[in-house]
Amino acid sequence: MAQEHVDLISSLPQDILHRINSFLPLKEAVRTSLLSTRWRSLWSPTMVNHFAAGDSPISAFDAVKDSLEAVGALLGSYESPEMRKLCFQFPKGDVTVLATKGVEKELHLNFFHSKKEDKSYYQMKVDFGDTTLINITNLSTLRILHLRSVVGVTEDFASSLLTNCQLLQSLRIEKCEGLKRIGIEKNESLRSLMIVDCMDIENVTVSATALRSFVYKGLLTQIHMKNALNLVDVVLDLEGAFGNSDFDCEEVLSLFSSLKEVETLTTSGWLLEWLCSAGVIFGRLEFQLSKLKQLRWIDSLMDNGKRDSLACFLNICPILEKLFITIDPSRRRVTCPYFHQHWHEPHLWMEFPTVKSNVSLLKHLTLVKFLGFTINGEDGLLSSLVDLLLEKTIVLKSMTVKSQENVSWGVMKVPDKRPTHKWWNYRRWTAISVPRSFCFALMEDR
Repeated sequence: MAQEHVDLISSLPQDILHRINSFLPLKEAVRTSLLSTRWRSLWSPTMVNHFAAGDSPISAFDAVKDSLEAVGALLGSYESPEMRKLCFQFPKGDVTVLATKGVEKELHLNFFHSKKEDKSYYQMKVDFGDTTLINITNLSTLRILHLRSVVGVTEDFASSLLTNCQLLQSLRIEKCEGLKRIGIEKNESLRSLMIVDCMDIENVTVSATALRSFVYKGLLTQIHMKNALNLVDVVLDLEGAFGNSDFDCEEVLSLFSSLKEVETLTTSGWLLEWLCSAGVIFGRLEFQLSKLKQLRWIDSLMDNGKRDSLACFLNICPILEKLFITIDPSRRRVTCPYFHQHWHEPHLWMEFPTVKSNVSLLKHLTLVKFLGFTINGEDGLLSSLVDLLLEKTIVLKSMTVKSQENVSWGVMKVPDKRPTHKWWNYRRWTAISVPRSFCFALMEDR
């Protein structure tokens, strides 16, 4: 007879389970809730309802102070492992705050609305030189902070919380409806900043000398990076713009100029197309991305305009080593508007051979990956891009294409002869283009 399995760990006393859970990093600790009902019960939040509820309404200052003290008490409870999750009603407005702490000085704050109200607009302003803030000691040691769904009524609370976090290293701001502006000033500790799906945002200004990673996902907005001397990794995952009339070439070029020290960049293909369509010629700019080693280009489709603008953009990437070109049909399609004021610089309307001839040699490019391409449907665009990169590279070691059906192909130079379908080492070679001095093929594993 098979011996019955006994879950000895789950049968431990509740305080021991709390102690075990308290030593786990937050992501791993949350997964324990899937083990059993007992483990799930560890994540029942501690309810706090100590805010004054007298006849006189609470002031905005006291509402912020009481809420900050509640979060500070949670962060100061590392000797009480059962205190990992805290839930309290914000004293102003119908907003519930759920606070979850991690072992590595980590805090997640989720804001929930008890009823749907008209959208109120607000801003987050963080000035680490501000001496008038409400000082909460436990907040000053926080290293990682994740804010989700902050609303206008909690604007002062969020800004005061951030200003208290003098040693904060990682900040993520996500799905904050109504958030118009983010301002971070005089920061010397922040290393990672992520702003995700804050669809009302109009301006982001960051002055953080230690910042190394910046991720922005949402609509194109004004982004000003100041004193970002250590910034090496940037993601601009843009889902569109607020309106064609709001597109400002100078603002976008100023952003790219502030990224001159970046080594890894992800950008949306439509943004490069809009810049070129509005008259920008990357090869004539006064700056280059002189340290950029890895470029990720992402869009919902590839067409002639996006192909040509990418080719032009490569002119400001003199030491590029790795290039990833990704097509994702699930992404929102952004149509290029008509920029009538710049028809005097029609380089996007040139024939592709002319565009290709203006691309500088890619002397350091060793790796190219095409992801999400439909082999049969986009052979012309794909072959012209492969043709360009094969001609302009010197030390290329690997070029691969992965279709939407997850079929991987290798691209290689072969002698200038028209190859036919033939077998070699159990691989099938299929020619897709024959340039003058060489031809290239897609190679599919059987």
